Amino acid sequence: MSTGKIRKSCSLARLYKGPQHPIDESYAELRLIRAACEGDEDAAVALFFEKKLFGNTPCVIDTPYRRFEGLEGVREFVRTWLSTFHADEGKVIPVVQTRANGRSVTELQIDFTVNGEIEQVPMFVVADLRTQDTLDEVRIYCHCSFVPGLQAYRKPLFKSAHLEMGDPGLLTGAVREYYEALHHVPALDVDRILACMGEGCKFGGYEPEDPDHKPAETPEELRAKFEYMAGYIPRCVGMRYETIIDDGRTCVIEWVHIVSRAGQEERARIAISGVSAYERGDDGLLCSIRICDYAGLERTIDWTKTPVTKEEAQKINFVEEFPAGVGRKGQS
Repeated sequence: MSTGKIRKSCSLARLYKGPQHPIDESYAELRLIRAACEGDEDAAVALFFEKKLFGNTPCVIDTPYRRFEGLEGVREFVRTWLSTFHADEGKVIPVVQTRANGRSVTELQIDFTVNGEIEQVPMFVVADLRTQDTLDEVRIYCHCSFVPGLQAYRKPLFKSAHLEMGDPGLLTGAVREYYEALHHVPALDVDRILACMGEGCKFGGYEPEDPDHKPAETPEELRAKFEYMAGYIPRCVGMRYETIIDDGRTCVIEWVHIVSRAGQEERARIAISGVSAYERGDDGLLCSIRICDYAGLERTIDWTKTPVTKEEAQKINFVEEFPAGVGRKGQS
């Protein structure tokens, strides 16, 4: 492994890796990524069956840049992994793991060696488990800027059953409080969100670490971040959760955006898939929030290089406006 200088850095391992987050090397999704970095196709294929346990559909690895299906798809995923990142090799650094509800998540950082220099790439690797040791589907999330040539668009991975924001009643404790405050009408309730965070709570870890993208690590930085969000949540955009993986300490949520007309016209927002982790401290309050999406980069998209047209993307999960439902004033 190269020990070259760091050309691109991220803060995931710096902020969160430590004994408070023990790592189980047997987790299948972690073994998959290690196999990909080692170019071991057989080890990766051994984690899957040709078809999922139910539904007569092929096993899947869905990445930000491409979807791979079936065992041959698994092999191609491994064959093309390093080259996709223009890398010669990759060192896997697991940081946080969450397992519950038939799914498993490893949040990790990969130190890719590119032309003798290190590019640190943080990822969520979410697995639908077939058994404790095998996989039906894996969904990988990372910020689009870490993948050469990738546009800031990812068509929603889930087809929403309802065009409504997620129901906080599906969540518990500080995570439920956070989402009720996030979807408060007419605007996100900043004070209520800050009140569910413990001392030293951190926000960030999945964006490039540069002057324009810095984690929020102080109360003042957290307040500024949520006051900015209050300018458009929930009036312009809402989150509908599609999976909830909660082990009692960390709650990982895969979600898709629902976008109102105001969101489209004022902010060029479109429905995309994203993922978040909300970690509770020993006092039950949030000690960290980690989000991976492409929000705010919609105007950078070159729609000639996306799998759907802009017009098609704008129709996905579009509503004229949000009803005063989940986060209505009376709930605050």
